[in-house]
Amino acid sequence: MEGVAVVTGASSGIGRALAVELAREGYRVGLIARRADRLEAVVAEIRAAGDSAECVPAAVTGRDEVRRAPARRSPARCRRWRPG
Repeated sequence: MEGVAVVTGASSGIGRALAVELAREGYRVGLIARRADRLEAVVAEIRAAGDSAECVPAAVTGRDEVRRAPARRSPARCRRWRPG
């Protein structure tokens, strides 16, 4: 499979499992979650397997929050993700 998927809540639980599985299936995944340290660990795991992932630490509680998310990225590890 080839495509792009954005997963919220990707730092743990079902969101994490979904992100890892989608990456395994060939999707380029963009991950969003509040806990940057855990989010970065998931991205590292996906990349270590040779798959593509980018992340933005943010809470997805409303439209404005999602729009501001890229400005709050962690420049060292999580960076602005641009599909395509």
